[in-house]
This record gives sequence, C-alpha cells and structure tokens, in this order.
Amino acid sequence: MSGTVVHEKAQEFFCAFSFTKPGTDIFEYIKENFYAIGSSFFAGITAILAKCGIQKTDSDVATAIRTVVVLIFSWLMVLVTGAGSGIGEISARTMVFLVLSGLSTGASWLCYFHALQKGDINKVVPVDKSSTILTILLALIFLDEGLTWGKAAAVVLIAAGIMLMISRKETQPTQEKEKHGSWLLYAVLSAVFASLTSILGKIGIQDIDSNLGTAIRTTVVLIMAWLMVFITGKQYQIRKTEKRELVFIILSGFATGASWLCYYHALQQGPASVVVAVDKLSILVTIAFSWIVFHEKLTKKAALGVACMTVGTLLLAVM
Repeated sequence: MSGTVVHEKAQEFFCAFSFTKPGTDIFEYIKENFYAIGSSFFAGITAILAKCGIQKTDSDVATAIRTVVVLIFSWLMVLVTGAGSGIGEISARTMVFLVLSGLSTGASWLCYFHALQKGDINKVVPVDKSSTILTILLALIFLDEGLTWGKAAAVVLIAAGIMLMISRKETQPTQEKEKHGSWLLYAVLSAVFASLTSILGKIGIQDIDSNLGTAIRTTVVLIMAWLMVFITGKQYQIRKTEKRELVFIILSGFATGASWLCYYHALQQGPASVVVAVDKLSILVTIAFSWIVFHEKLTKKAALGVACMTVGTLLLAVM
C-alpha cells in the first residue's frame, strides 16, 4: 500500500473519529492546535514531577520554590520575544484582570499541591480536570461562547468519567475515608480556581502579548505563594528540602512554564472552551507516567472513566 493511500485511509479514520468535515487534514488540525497540545503534554509531565518533589517537602514550600522557576522562565521569554515594550500600553482594566487571574492561579496551585501530597495522582488529576465543565459554563455566561448539544454531551461524558475515576469502595476504613475527603476538598477547590483562571486570563490577555501576560500573572502568583509560606511560618523548611526533591520541584517549574506559555498563546487564537478541553488531555500523559513511575494501576471502572473523559474532551475540541 502506497504512502498516499495510507495517508488517505488515515484521513478518513480521523474525520470519522473526530467528527470533522471530510477533507480535514490531520497535520493541519495538529498545526492549528499545536500550542494547546503542547500545553497538555507539559501539564501532564508537571503533575508527575511535582509528585516526586513533594514526598517529604511541604506542598506550600514546593509551590513557592517552583514559582520562582516559572517566573524566571516567563520573563526570559518576554525578553526573547521583545514583548516587554508593551508594558506601558497595558490598560488599567487589563491589568486588573491579569492580577485577578494571577491570584486565582496561585490559589489553584496551592490547593492542587495539597491534594497531590495527600492523594493518588490518578484520583486528584481527574477532579482537577473537572474545571473544564465549569469553564464551559463561565465561557457561556461571560464570553458568549455558545453551548451546543455536542458540548452538552461532552460535559456529561467528562462528568461521568470523573465520577468513575474517583469512586471508591464503601468498605474503606474510616481513616481512609477521612484522607479521601481531605484531598478531595483541595482538588475541588483547585478545579474551581483553575476555571476562574481560564476565564479571567482570556479577558485579561486580549490586548497584550501572551508572553507578557503570563509573566505578569506569574509575578502575582510568586508574591502570593511566598506570602503563604511566611504567614504559615514554613520558611525555615526550605533549607531542609532534600536535593533530589528540589531537582524535581525545579523541573516541574520548567514544565509549568512551558505549559503556561503554550496555553495562553492558544487562548489568544481560539475559544476558551476548546483550548481548555485540549489542554485537559494532559490526564492521559499523567496517567501513563503515574503507572510507570508510581505503579498506580487503573481499575476497570477507572479505565472506563478515562475513556469517557477522553471522548468528551475530544468531542469538545472538534465541535
């Protein structure tokens, strides 16, 4: 079979699976969603690296340290792209939304790392990804992004997938149930703040370069993260951080920086609901690496949940 025929067959399968119109080119589709896909990959790697870095290190301390890395990364990109010249042109309204977005991001990070430290990746990450559903609703209200039957079906699939992945046996000991409730609360809060971040970021970066917007937001997150460390008196734990965990924390910071830059560049090019949906496919990367690194296995019910979330996310991405 020739290469041309193979490509044509792959093309037909792609169109049938993704519900796109016949003639849609696979490579063109990937090109159009390149930044969203990149954000998804780096976000998936971030969760694994972060989990490796907070085995013994306090999650608030880890968040503060890695934010320094992300800040350096973000402003370096501003210098490289020459976006810094646009600082003086930022309107007061845009700056307000960027600051609010930064505060929401900081809150989401702090909650997310608390959840990661207390629970399994395969359960924490799906709950965090539920921000997709809330983002769609907020985008409908504040950004006038329509809600079709296809999007509604996708929301149902994602919600069902999350429930399947986090469900547990009723025979669990009381101590395990308390632990479950602890990480679940932080994971839900992380999802809520993450959805607010998406909407506020979409509004706040409309009139400025995405790299500059990311750098400004990261500065806000840095201030918030370190204030949390000093307010709780955890600054003395920084010197006690193991070198191995420190390396993983720093690497997670680099991964986060790359994910952010891709994510907010994608937001400037497409609808928030679609960009967020593709970004949430990072759960596949996370689950794959959690099995390799932490040997976390999926039950049949959880695997079905992953399938539901994946189909729902892909459905959103091609609507």
